[in-house]
Amino acid sequence: MDRLASFGTDPFKPPCRGCSTYLVEPFIKCAECGPPSFYLCLQCFTRGFEYKKHQSDHKYEIMTSDFPVLEPGWTAQEEMALLEAVMDCGFGNWQDVAYQMRTKTKEECECHYMKHFINNPLFSSTLLSLRQMEDARTADSAIPFKPTDDPPRPTFDSVLSRDMAGYMPARADFMEEFDNYAEWDLKDIDFVDDDSDILHALKIAVVDIYHSRLKERQRRKKIIRDHGLINLRKFQTVLERRYPKEVQDLYEAMRRFARVVGPIEHDKFIESHALEFELRREIRRLQEYRQAGIRSFCSAKVYERVKRVREDERRKRTMLCDALQYIQDGRACRQWLHKQAAIDAGITPVVTTITTTGTGRRSAPPLNLTGLPGTEKLNEREKELCQVVRLVPGAYLEYKQALLNECRRQGGLRLAQARALIKIDVNKTRKIYDFLIKEGYINKA
Repeated sequence: MDRLASFGTDPFKPPCRGCSTYLVEPFIKCAECGPPSFYLCLQCFTRGFEYKKHQSDHKYEIMTSDFPVLEPGWTAQEEMALLEAVMDCGFGNWQDVAYQMRTKTKEECECHYMKHFINNPLFSSTLLSLRQMEDARTADSAIPFKPTDDPPRPTFDSVLSRDMAGYMPARADFMEEFDNYAEWDLKDIDFVDDDSDILHALKIAVVDIYHSRLKERQRRKKIIRDHGLINLRKFQTVLERRYPKEVQDLYEAMRRFARVVGPIEHDKFIESHALEFELRREIRRLQEYRQAGIRSFCSAKVYERVKRVREDERRKRTMLCDALQYIQDGRACRQWLHKQAAIDAGITPVVTTITTTGTGRRSAPPLNLTGLPGTEKLNEREKELCQVVRLVPGAYLEYKQALLNECRRQGGLRLAQARALIKIDVNKTRKIYDFLIKEGYINKA
């Protein structure tokens, strides 16, 4: 044995060259063969496995991570597990970090991480330079997201999550990555000495394809950060305050093209269209003044004031027409019109009573059937019945069919049977029953 080495520097664990099983620490690495490195599991090493140039008497290294690196009591394997847990669960979520590690408590994980990876002066200069590079890179972003701000945490399959394309700002990652199963093409690839040139080139091509997938993933994350879409609600609030509704609709339509240009160019594009919209609106306003014969801004102010009064009067008339078409009592309409005229003239209206029905209740206005489903299946008399009874056409057709079926089955139908069959107001049932008898659809029992 030459020396005891760590496997922490190798990014992937290759399979054993003897039995092709995945290696579990500790395992053996030949110190004389390679590149590529020649790895054996303990079982194949004890059997003296030999393959091509590799001999059983070669010098070897024991690959293991079971030794301290930064602090006694923390092995290299645990250090890597801590970093992976923080990357998976997020910084500060020490309860889940400890649960994923299994060997340390949340207090131990937090204390060790803060001591050796946050407050360690060895990394301070490196972190400062990286932070300065990141600040310089994001200096021209649309809405910079400050590290002190609490990032949004949209729930799964919510509207905000769909608007952000599944991006999770707290983890700086997508809920489902682009080509999420791209790693499956690499899990069984192993570069060996006896590979042919074509096979070797094919494996290299697969790795290049995987690298292109990684670049595409980073490009999509960069678009989210550069265009200020991390806090989408905040961005939409700013957009609503700065631009009118037409420009907001334009931005929503052009948002899909933001990936083509940078954030500054895209914002300039939206700003230019907003300016164009303002200019066109101002030109239309001036053209309206010219058509009305206005040649001074003082006259324009008077025109705008009179125009607003005219629009209010037109709106009141429209509302009055909509209300009167539902009122059947002519006397009540006249009383209401006299009252409104007195109010508009500044006179206190005389309180008058509106005639009601004999039951003491005001009759309800007829139902408007415009646009209701099933209206086209009714004749004029049935439409009049549905308006008076205030019954939607679909329900009327269903009740009519039920009464017809019961009448055919028994040879006739009584009012009590109709009321037992249709569970609605008894007065409505009587009107429907009388109408069907009068029209000849059913017969009395």
